[in-house]
Amino acid sequence: MSNFETIEAYINSFDGPAKVYLEQLRALIQKNVPDTTELINYNIAAFTLVDGGKRDEQLMIAGFKNHVGFYPHPATMEHFWEQLKDFKKGKGSVQFPLNKPLPEKLITEMIRYRLNLLTNE
Repeated sequence: MSNFETIEAYINSFDGPAKVYLEQLRALIQKNVPDTTELINYNIAAFTLVDGGKRDEQLMIAGFKNHVGFYPHPATMEHFWEQLKDFKKGKGSVQFPLNKPLPEKLITEMIRYRLNLLTNE
């Protein structure tokens, strides 16, 4: 795998459904966090939720052969755990399979929830 310098380069390293899903996730994040700064963190796409946001203040997305990963933070995953019961998930991440539509409404709710936690602390 290459070392990526931009999200554009990262997303363009994929093709087919993975690229489409990454573009959809990026668009959802940009729509809900218009002031986000895009960066590469851990060699995957990351988006700040607050100005100068460090790892715990970012959302991350990653592409894989059979799914895309969404990394919204453990607090967000805990809050939405039951709503994500149909997906493979971990403490801070969820996998959305490439053979099913992205749950855009749920992802939007997760983005807004995490942003709200950070901006109302």
